[in-house]
Amino acid sequence: MTAVWVSAPGARRLFRKGRRSLFSAENFRRTPTALPKMIATYLGFQKFLGARSHARWAAHQLIFWGCILAALITFPLTWGWFTFTSDSGAGPGYAMRIWGIKVLGFDSLSFIGWVMFHGLDLAAVLVIPGAGYFLWRRMKDRGAITGQRSAYDMVPLLALIVISVTGLLLTFSSIFLHGGGYEFLAVLPMVSVVFTLIYIPFGKFFHIVQRPAAVGMQLFKYTARQDDEVFACRRCEEPIDTGPYVENLRGTMRDLELGFDAWAEYCPRCKRVLRGNAYLTQVKKGFK
Repeated sequence: MTAVWVSAPGARRLFRKGRRSLFSAENFRRTPTALPKMIATYLGFQKFLGARSHARWAAHQLIFWGCILAALITFPLTWGWFTFTSDSGAGPGYAMRIWGIKVLGFDSLSFIGWVMFHGLDLAAVLVIPGAGYFLWRRMKDRGAITGQRSAYDMVPLLALIVISVTGLLLTFSSIFLHGGGYEFLAVLPMVSVVFTLIYIPFGKFFHIVQRPAAVGMQLFKYTARQDDEVFACRRCEEPIDTGPYVENLRGTMRDLELGFDAWAEYCPRCKRVLRGNAYLTQVKKGFK
């Protein structure tokens, strides 16, 4: 799926630039804190979303950290990286072991024990409101409705909600139904998780691949700014972006044979002004 993504000229060029910046010894020597900063601000806390909408940023954070928590619990348990064993057959004491080494002992009836055994429930509680907000937005927001695609946008959100709800149903069964119907309910989250993993390349789940790759591109822009390589608009001289980034954009437009790559050297406002002036020179004023 990554090969298909980078087959597009724009994505391929950005991927190559990002990879070079990510593995550049010169970048690590000049700005050793740049990569951790990009990972924390761009990948972790996604500060770029806050500039668009605080609500969207909060919803993204709920989904992101909920999925991270679920992955950190599910995959190591599935692969046997860490296990929970009882200290004694009669007592409530448990030991958490990573690769067979005891790292933590706790009482299963304590708060820590509750958190340990309900980590996936906490992840579900984070994911459901985040995914629910985006579902609501895609049904009510006119701008989101115009650009959305059911298979690309809606199916991943529904998959996240189904996984979370069916997972919570297991806890509901064990606490309130004394395990009634647990065997059947256990199949539902497993099926939904398998479907979701298969669906990763076909919807917004592909952000799992794209976002980490984009960290390299952010590092490329960040290190260019450290050299004061800011490119100014050809018309109003307002800063647009870094010089290497503008040149990279022009190169992508040339690869696509768009024929107007010089427009990348103008800011959005000047592009509109120049386009309006072009219309005035070509279209007759008024009607006869």
